[in-house]
Amino acid sequence: MSRARSRTLLVVGGVAVAALVAGIFAGTRITSPADAAARTAPPDASEVTVPVELRTLNSEVVTRGDVSAAGAVDVVPEVGGLETPPVVTGQVPEVGAEITEGTALLEIVGRPLVVLAGELPMYRSLRPGMSGPDVEQLEVTLQRLGLDPGEVDDEYTAATGDAVEELFERIGYEPPEPDPQAAAELEAAQDAVDAAEDAVRQAEQALDAAGAGPADAERVAAENAVAQAKRDLAAAKKQGDRTLIAQAEDQVRLAEAQLDDLLDGRDTSVEEAALDTAKDQLAAAREDRDTAAASAGTPLPASEVVFVPSLPRRVDEVHVRRGGQVNGAVMSVSGATLVVTANVDDAARELLAEEMPVAIELPSGTEVAGTIAAIEEAEGDGATGHDVTVAPGELTPEQVEELRGANVRLTIPVESTDGDVLAVPLAALTAGPGGESRVQVLRAGVAELVEVEVGLTAQGYAEVSAVDGELAEGDLVVVGESADADPDAEAETET
Repeated sequence: MSRARSRTLLVVGGVAVAALVAGIFAGTRITSPADAAARTAPPDASEVTVPVELRTLNSEVVTRGDVSAAGAVDVVPEVGGLETPPVVTGQVPEVGAEITEGTALLEIVGRPLVVLAGELPMYRSLRPGMSGPDVEQLEVTLQRLGLDPGEVDDEYTAATGDAVEELFERIGYEPPEPDPQAAAELEAAQDAVDAAEDAVRQAEQALDAAGAGPADAERVAAENAVAQAKRDLAAAKKQGDRTLIAQAEDQVRLAEAQLDDLLDGRDTSVEEAALDTAKDQLAAAREDRDTAAASAGTPLPASEVVFVPSLPRRVDEVHVRRGGQVNGAVMSVSGATLVVTANVDDAARELLAEEMPVAIELPSGTEVAGTIAAIEEAEGDGATGHDVTVAPGELTPEQVEELRGANVRLTIPVESTDGDVLAVPLAALTAGPGGESRVQVLRAGVAELVEVEVGLTAQGYAEVSAVDGELAEGDLVVVGESADADPDAEAETET
């Protein structure tokens, strides 16, 4: 019995120990309502501070813009006056080729299409005798190319035609042929000049002959007549016959007068009048010849010249091929100068002005300098804001190709501080009861309000200087408060 009772006591003791352990464990898992509330309450907030910095602030406008070539235009030759189909026979340029002034842009029916710079299109063929603003534009262009069109005015003269002739010879083509009728009139006028010159020469010869002295035989005969008359007078005086003497004296006077006339020269008034008439006729013939020559000077057919606003330019598209026919635009050319166009809102527009510097970021990441060339109100359906045109500075050929057609980042500095200034984040600024600006400085755990004057604000910072109180680099200013995680979220997790 004693052995059985011992086993019973052991079992009871083991159960009691197990119950005690279970009770202790359960006690650790029991949370009172007060404890639960304490554990789920939000923690005390604490200030978030940042140090006051010394930094240079830069206010800038950052936007993006599309790169394009300035002034793209379509080249449309005037081929309506051609007598044959406008077949392209050569000189077709490749896309990307640069075209310069005074060169053959294309060859149509064996004739060049010369490209020149000018605002007015080639709307008619030009020839000597014409006038107008298109003539003046042509003469200005010829003079710019080092050709001499004579006086630069609105009159197409023979000198203008000579300059046009030299232009075509310079690029290796025969000059345009003059009008056939004008050429025939010039030939006839030149024949008239030749005839008038012959008449003048003949009249001059006649005058020379009339004004020359007598031949020796004529002079000797006249002298002999005088001598004979004197001998007859001497014989009459010997005879004493007054009548014979008087007759002999008359004969002497006549012979002497005839000798004097012969020695003094002949009357050439008739020959002189004939020469004057011949010279007048020659002058008139030459004037007619000059007029005809002006009309028959080198013309400029409309089909052989095209004007574009500026040169040099780049060929963007070619719409013709050798052997094909011209029908409208033969190619599209754009200015060799690239521009970047960006659109900004009204607020940014107020900060910008022409000639302001711009940093242009190339697709490769490098930057090139540029300037604002123009600011205009955006036009077109649905357009808003303002279009800003930026002209890049000097570019390398590689940069030109990289920029062409790209969309690039533009940074436009608007304002900057003069070196480093005290700066705080914008979040550190608060407004006082009187509208003054303040920052809250934390010193040794104690917050102190310092009134400040705010200068330039940029890049999320504001330039500040203390008005009432002290503020220095490294001082900690309050920018907000922080707390632990969301208490509601913690309570849900606890539940």
